[in-house]
Amino acid sequence: MSVRRPSIINGILGLGLALFVSAVPARAAQDRHNILPERERAAVRDGWLRWRLDHIVPSVMRRAGIDMWIVMNREYAEDPVYLSLFPATAMASGGTAIIIFHDRGPKKGVERLCCMRRGQAGGLYPTVWTAKDKTQFEAMAAFIKERNPRKIGIDVSEGWPLADGLSATLRDRLVKAIGPDLSKRLVSAEDICIGWLETRSPAEQSVYRHLCGIAHDVITEFYSNAVITPDITTTGDVEWWIRQRFTDLGIDTWFMPSISIQRSAAEAKKYADRDVIRRGDLLHCDIGILYLGLCTDMQWSAYVLRTGETEAPRGLRSALARANQVAEILMAEFKQGRSGNEITKAAMDKATAEGLQPSIYSHPIGFHGHAAGMTMDARPVGQIDEGNPLRWTYPLQYETAFSIELSSTTSVPEWDGLDVRIGFEEDVLFTEQGCRWIDGHQTEMILIR
Repeated sequence: MSVRRPSIINGILGLGLALFVSAVPARAAQDRHNILPERERAAVRDGWLRWRLDHIVPSVMRRAGIDMWIVMNREYAEDPVYLSLFPATAMASGGTAIIIFHDRGPKKGVERLCCMRRGQAGGLYPTVWTAKDKTQFEAMAAFIKERNPRKIGIDVSEGWPLADGLSATLRDRLVKAIGPDLSKRLVSAEDICIGWLETRSPAEQSVYRHLCGIAHDVITEFYSNAVITPDITTTGDVEWWIRQRFTDLGIDTWFMPSISIQRSAAEAKKYADRDVIRRGDLLHCDIGILYLGLCTDMQWSAYVLRTGETEAPRGLRSALARANQVAEILMAEFKQGRSGNEITKAAMDKATAEGLQPSIYSHPIGFHGHAAGMTMDARPVGQIDEGNPLRWTYPLQYETAFSIELSSTTSVPEWDGLDVRIGFEEDVLFTEQGCRWIDGHQTEMILIR
């Protein structure tokens, strides 16, 4: 199983992490997971936000070659990017919101502005709408004309849902307001959106280990007799226990936790039910949490010992080892600039050459569970959502996080040669130092007595 992590205080990076650490001692005696109360969570996230706005926005705008970026939406129809640009206390746009980033060059930097009646977000976005005789869109158009940008990025994208947040109505209003000449400068800001969403700050990377550690701790809780009584407990019982446990900790789950069962053909004939957990079952979980604005996504396996057994059958242990082998092969193929298609093909070819039976379907994580960025998928075309085609050709970037998600199929002698599929998923970071596990990963089968 995963090796436990050292203190999170090691390697403090950034204001947000400093705020996180300062809040921990008061909570440690109350909760061994050191879950922060809401006010302190907001302070951490707001510290991260300022760093991100100062460092990531200029970088991704210049990488995209766009000198003005406009994000606009209406209340309860927020752009997927919008709330990530605002402090933690912002839960909706509160009307028609217009945010403008204008890159004046490396020396002057990127100015952050809004076009709303009042400046927004504690001074992060001073307003350009100051004249009482102008409407909101007139004020925005006057500012854009005065700045005269070369390219105006807007959040429209055929290939990226997370970069396609501008509604048709607001786009029409924008075009009408700025006129035909400036409208010719409108371009997709998809590269800015994806770059902003996928890039993890130093503080986020460090605290990510704490998030993954919380998830790992809860996995070891529910894969035990504290939660599971063989022949009585159902998969549904465990699923709802997991969800309730995270709720009690003050943590959201971004999808419903799941528990599934595999068992030998003989046991499958013996027990018609598929939801009561029996001795000799192989269990598989899929859980994802959302805390401090960041998501995790994990799949671990456990074996329910039969009476007299002290370990899982060798064939099941081998199946888990082979899944780990696929994961290591895949991670070794992470190279900056390579596409998801290139990484997937190289990993699948090498794994197959080594006698493995893999399937790969890994994805980025971050502000969203299935997040923006380079994506890998070896499944047949008919099993893939084709609404996001660019994700497989998008190049891998540094300072990004991923869920290494895959499966490996192995014939298990103890189960009369039955093919057993190990679903494997664990979170990693990709930096200039390479691809590494955030908080370890499952290497041994968890045993339930």
